[in-house]
Amino acid sequence: MEIMQVVDELVCTRRVAGLYAASLRVLRTSKGKISVATDPVGAAPGKWVFTVSGSAARYAQGDARVLTDLTIAGILDNWSDPAQGRSEGAAQSAAVFR
Repeated sequence: MEIMQVVDELVCTRRVAGLYAASLRVLRTSKGKISVATDPVGAAPGKWVFTVSGSAARYAQGDARVLTDLTIAGILDNWSDPAQGRSEGAAQSAAVFR
């Protein structure tokens, strides 16, 4: 699992049949790495989410036939970008996720 921020929705007019009608989102890590993930939970741009990858991503999508290796599994209720700094207690909590 990895924590990432939703940058934007990704619209593809042509796609492989194995993606079916899965919603896609552009994500970035706190270090700036960009990825694309399927989104069964409806995460809006700007929201922080946690993702699952590999075979777990196919199951998290809700349909193991969907060809994905990165899926948004949940929207975080309270999270700050580690690159922007925060209080000591929050920094200690973030260390658990690294």
